[in-house]
Amino acid sequence: MADLALAPALDVQTLLREQHHRINNEFTSAINLVTVAAVRTDNRDVKAALCDVVELLHGQAAVHRVLTMPERDVLIDTAESLRKLCLAVNRSKLDRMNIHLLLSTETLPLEAARCWQLGLIVHELVTNAVRHAYFDGRGGEIKVKLMRLGSWVNCRVTDNGSGLERIKLGRGLRIVGDLARSLGGRIRHIFGATWTSFELEFPLTQREQRTNRAIARRPETGRRLKTVPLRSLAGERAKAVAAQPSP
Repeated sequence: MADLALAPALDVQTLLREQHHRINNEFTSAINLVTVAAVRTDNRDVKAALCDVVELLHGQAAVHRVLTMPERDVLIDTAESLRKLCLAVNRSKLDRMNIHLLLSTETLPLEAARCWQLGLIVHELVTNAVRHAYFDGRGGEIKVKLMRLGSWVNCRVTDNGSGLERIKLGRGLRIVGDLARSLGGRIRHIFGATWTSFELEFPLTQREQRTNRAIARRPETGRRLKTVPLRSLAGERAKAVAAQPSP
């Protein structure tokens, strides 16, 4: 019998890939089960409710896919990655809460693992704003702004909720702090009477600096901060299915 003590330990990447595969399969199974139930029921109210659950699960699954750890060591346009993430977050939760999400970015290539870490930070900060912001009857709005400042990256997540002097440092914000340090950066919290903001800054690697300088020199690209329209179709499919006559 082989000595188990000599067996190689599984690396973190393998464990994360297994976790992603398992969670993705669970989402797919849940979506299929609820979809079948929605098709079989003759009650339009039940059908609409089940279809809404399907949309919610699709949204959560999309967020999970976007936040999957990359497997290749390549440069990724962070602007496009954040656009996909924000659309998925819209679909999974913000549409249903009537919270508007605005994304302003410029083309910004980052190494795949660092782009992934930035996505994890943005997702946690947006989720934190949804949970803890006090909008006091105002329409909720969360702004994500990403830009390059010389050899540094600046990313801000700001909401128009009432500013809180003290925010409890829970597990999520501790993870955000750890991720910021892993990027070689820092994060700070600032607030006003009607807004709260988290600002992340971290340096570009030499590889990222070379690529970003090359992009900045291109006349067709340059460095233009763009506001990306975010529109989710959450709920529309459910309404369409619910409006169909029962078999």
